[in-house]
Amino acid sequence: NTTVLILGETGTGKELIAAAVHNMSSRKERALITVNCAALPANLIESELFGREKGAFTGADARRVGRFEIAQGSTLCLDEIGELPLELQAKLLRVIQHGEFERLGSSHTLKVDVRIVATTNRDLEEEVRKGRFRQDLYYRLNVFPITVPPLRQRQEDIPLLAQAFIERYARKLGKQITSVQKKTIKTLQDYPWPGNVRELESIIERAVILCPGPVLQLADKLDISSLPMSSAIRTLEEVERNQILKILSETRWRIEGKDGAAAILGLHASTLRARMHKLGILRPKAKAAG
Repeated sequence: NTTVLILGETGTGKELIAAAVHNMSSRKERALITVNCAALPANLIESELFGREKGAFTGADARRVGRFEIAQGSTLCLDEIGELPLELQAKLLRVIQHGEFERLGSSHTLKVDVRIVATTNRDLEEEVRKGRFRQDLYYRLNVFPITVPPLRQRQEDIPLLAQAFIERYARKLGKQITSVQKKTIKTLQDYPWPGNVRELESIIERAVILCPGPVLQLADKLDISSLPMSSAIRTLEEVERNQILKILSETRWRIEGKDGAAAILGLHASTLRARMHKLGILRPKAKAAG
């Protein structure tokens, strides 16, 4: 039941660690509840966490249960807690210390039994020094800190992570990928991964999509080691788009059937259509006779 603080760069897999902490606890029978503090506007995060009563503010036309109540008896993951507004930090501290709070617009005190796991990519000690994060809250969160190293510092994890992502996306796309070329693993391990695990997942997903057979490989021309993350991802999208366009052209834009583009790419027809939509691939209009 100890509060856990998970520290690491963006994309290092902090959310996966949070899920693992929950799944190894006595609370694992209940669902892990996650709130991304960076994704919510400051004026909505209080009602998201603590709930609200009808009429608490303009537009609050019904009572709403907050995430703390939903997480009763379970674990609440506060993702990117360094983004939590200073004015809400005292209310969070009270929940951690005393297990109680009030819904927005109510004076009735609610009791909860919730374990807190927080993640951040910020240096919270520095945030405390700058007055942007409460020192007392930091001490309460920092009971059991876990630092997740960036992927470039744990190359030995890359084959296992890559295999997990291959299995996930092969299953999702209905593909049978049974092995990975050694040079592919070496390419992955030599890359510095500025986007960490999130970038690795993106690259593996695209490799699975483009994989024509049972052996996963990265095209030799994909020299991504010298590119920043945004350029690498953009380049991979271009490669995927060009490959799909090439096959569509060869099949005269026939998608279905054993000789269709979907079969050649090893995709379901619906999956190929979804990728075409995402990549902005449209069938060219036939030229009018004249």
